[in-house]
Amino acid sequence: MDRNRDQGGIVFVDLRDRYGKTQVVFDPEGGTENLAAASKLRGEDVIRVTGTVASRPEGTKNNELGTGEVELRVKKVELLNKCNNAPFTPGQQDLPGEDLRLKYRYLDLRRTDMQRTLILRNDIILEMRNYFAENGFIDVETPILGRSTPEGARDYLVPSRVHNGQFYALPQSPQLYKQILMVAGYDRYVQVARCFRDEDLRADRQPEFTQLDLEMSFVTHEDVINMIDGLMLRLAKKFLNLNLKLPESF
Repeated sequence: MDRNRDQGGIVFVDLRDRYGKTQVVFDPEGGTENLAAASKLRGEDVIRVTGTVASRPEGTKNNELGTGEVELRVKKVELLNKCNNAPFTPGQQDLPGEDLRLKYRYLDLRRTDMQRTLILRNDIILEMRNYFAENGFIDVETPILGRSTPEGARDYLVPSRVHNGQFYALPQSPQLYKQILMVAGYDRYVQVARCFRDEDLRADRQPEFTQLDLEMSFVTHEDVINMIDGLMLRLAKKFLNLNLKLPESF
């Protein structure tokens, strides 16, 4: 529940999920018991409502809301979980510091900006995978536990339970594995790969990160550049509505 507005005899509740907000209406026609329950609801309470979807009365439609033309007129309400003294609410303007937001990460992830970011990331990765599939790449998931290989930073080590005194190393990149794939004849590999580097923190860098990883066999320098340029043109068009041109754009 995002918030409620008690108008004296009618209670309006904004119900929120990752798809947006919907106005639900508690009025005397839905029963005095439901009306009394609605007046006790508070922000972040989790509820289940049953009722009739109807057009909002003339002059009350909200064009800024995806569901602004309709409302749910409640006939039954069930409190699934009561929220007690939330340290902050996802809709408040003056957000607390990052430490508090990370401590209560589940509340922070309810914010509209966070939802948009995660959904955008999902859409970009889906578009990338479609692009590479159309260009003959296969998506291969490579191992996380492997042996240490020379890289640019220190490895994270994981002790082996069955081989005393020996360790696995978490990958800084899938370099060894994708070279094996090339030798094996797969010629075009791609992966959204999780990588790990045991190094000091820097701006926008943390010990674990995700990268778009790919490899191609029997190609030239220009083939690789053209493949990535084509991806960037496609992403810019779909997500920024930009019609970039080659080679001027990069």
